[in-house]
Amino acid sequence: MHVTAVTPLAADSGPPLFQWKWVDRNADDIVQRLGEHISLTAAALGVGLVVSIALAVFSLRYRWSYGFILSAAGALYVIPSLGAFAVLVPFFGLTFLTAMIPLATYTLLILVRNIVTGVDQVPNEVREAAVGMGYTRGRLLWQIELPLALPVVIAGLRVAAVTTIGLVTVTSMLGLGGLGYFIRAGIQTATPNSTEIIVGVVLSVALAVVVDLVLWLSERLLAPWSRKVRAR
Repeated sequence: MHVTAVTPLAADSGPPLFQWKWVDRNADDIVQRLGEHISLTAAALGVGLVVSIALAVFSLRYRWSYGFILSAAGALYVIPSLGAFAVLVPFFGLTFLTAMIPLATYTLLILVRNIVTGVDQVPNEVREAAVGMGYTRGRLLWQIELPLALPVVIAGLRVAAVTTIGLVTVTSMLGLGGLGYFIRAGIQTATPNSTEIIVGVVLSVALAVVVDLVLWLSERLLAPWSRKVRAR
């Protein structure tokens, strides 16, 4: 009678996919990188929004310029992010400004289009009533049209915010920090560190979801009438 020998499973099957001990050891670094990601995103969105409002106001005043502005913004939007960063490095070095400028330009196409579209959707009856009450062209834009366009503007801002959060991870390739640092560091090690990669990916996605939720709640608070219009 022959007995077949059973080979025992190897005791060491390698490190686990996710290690909470690594998270605990690097908690301070995680908080720092998350802060860098948030600050870079906020700066890019802030600058992009200010520039977009200026371009939108100009195009609303001079309609012939709208097509040119959208074409220029579209051309900037299709430039690969790493290429845009690389072009600015000789001028500004590996700095916050080098990352922020391309990120801000990527928001222009979305925001300019949404601002102009939102203003165009304001009913003519509202404009006529405002003009009849003595509103000048400037007051009409800033006190009537732009506030009524807020839901469409915030919708564009939500898209721009989520896009920017994703693009900020690319700046880690230039050593500029953010949550992408963990993704790059986890991949570049001799043995890929899955914990680092998961932390970078999950926190980036979570940040995008939280920011999108905050902007959605802001729309409901700042433009409550938009809910009634959609409910009809």
